[in-house]
Amino acid sequence: MRYPPCIEADFEFPAFFRVKMHYPDDHIDDVAGELNRTLDTVLPESGIRAGDRVAIGVGSRGIDNIVRIVRTLCDRLRTVGAHPFVIPAMGSHGGATDAGQKKVLATLGITPESCGAPVCSALAAEQVGTAFGEVPVFFSRDALAADHSICINRIKPHTKFRADVGSGLFKMLCVGMGKHRGALSYHKWALKYGFAPLVKAMGEAIIRNTNFRFGIGIAENAHDRPHTIEAIPARQIAEREAVLLNVARENFPRLPFSDIDALVIGRIGKEISGSGMDPNVTGRAYDLGESDFSSSLRATRVAILNLSEKTGGNAIGLGNADFITEKVFRHMDYEATVMNAMTSMSLRKAFIPIRLPSEQKAVQACFTTLGPVAPEKVRAVIIRDTLRVSEFWASSALKAALQTLDAAEILDQTNLRFTENGDIRQPNLKE
Repeated sequence: MRYPPCIEADFEFPAFFRVKMHYPDDHIDDVAGELNRTLDTVLPESGIRAGDRVAIGVGSRGIDNIVRIVRTLCDRLRTVGAHPFVIPAMGSHGGATDAGQKKVLATLGITPESCGAPVCSALAAEQVGTAFGEVPVFFSRDALAADHSICINRIKPHTKFRADVGSGLFKMLCVGMGKHRGALSYHKWALKYGFAPLVKAMGEAIIRNTNFRFGIGIAENAHDRPHTIEAIPARQIAEREAVLLNVARENFPRLPFSDIDALVIGRIGKEISGSGMDPNVTGRAYDLGESDFSSSLRATRVAILNLSEKTGGNAIGLGNADFITEKVFRHMDYEATVMNAMTSMSLRKAFIPIRLPSEQKAVQACFTTLGPVAPEKVRAVIIRDTLRVSEFWASSALKAALQTLDAAEILDQTNLRFTENGDIRQPNLKE
């Protein structure tokens, strides 16, 4: 394939600096101990007794220590004689198939062996009520067949809206444990009733009409470590999710800029963000019903270099970029990506941007499509992904601005170096 001269020609990049942001790192060291402590407050009143079967809904997010959290919860339930089992709670993820969702859990390390409990992966769901008098509300058939159900989720700012609920327990109830039918119902009707009001109304219908007992809410700090873990009784979720969402907002990591020329993202993935790359970081959100995230950051050009291994080919979010590599395109599971986009009514996120043959050419395009701007004047940032922005690489044009920030430490200077195949060798974008 032929490319325009600005891509074909050799290009000299400016110097880059490795930057470390000194965000607060208050976190829980003993995750199992903290979870057991908070379970002490809810288990006695949950109604869970010896011999009862308990369904535990677990999603597709890459929550820190998620295997330990699930294992600790299963162990604790067994101490009272209950029989826990895990169900995928992830709407259309994994291609909206039983096997695909079980595979997603396995990529996160959640297996019968690691958790000491069966994994029952079935998409069947039953209608358990309505919201606003007409919106069908669904819940997992496996969960309904159990005596009790519980869900686990990270609570953080949502990628579609800003309200007193976010991506948390209410969402896990109606979209995750509602399975694919619940996800479709929510996203379809949210265009009429609003994303935030509907997620609460559907979650409250599930709490009223099912065997749901409590949720495990986790708020993380800017380093993706657990800051707060709380077992929340079903009747208190509306109140406590709002509190934990504020904790998550206060600790949410963002790049220390409001306006840059180029943002290069090493990888996107479903375990990183429901949107593949979090618009609360990138400022990119175009779909119908989405809030304006431009106050977070404005980047004139955005490039995506790769997909994460754990995303299983789901490339949702690539449509919010300007450039992708051929590697992203070839590793994309188109069916899974489209399934996710159409279920969530986020069509733009599955659009395919301009494909370029290598990481080197994708980064180069960010520089050479800005107009008559000298490379040394381009304000560019390279990040691993939108979960990890406490350390990044900034071009020399941003050095002066960084030097004014008390929280920013400039560690060393580096030049962009590439392999023979055009992959970035330096900076190192691998974990």
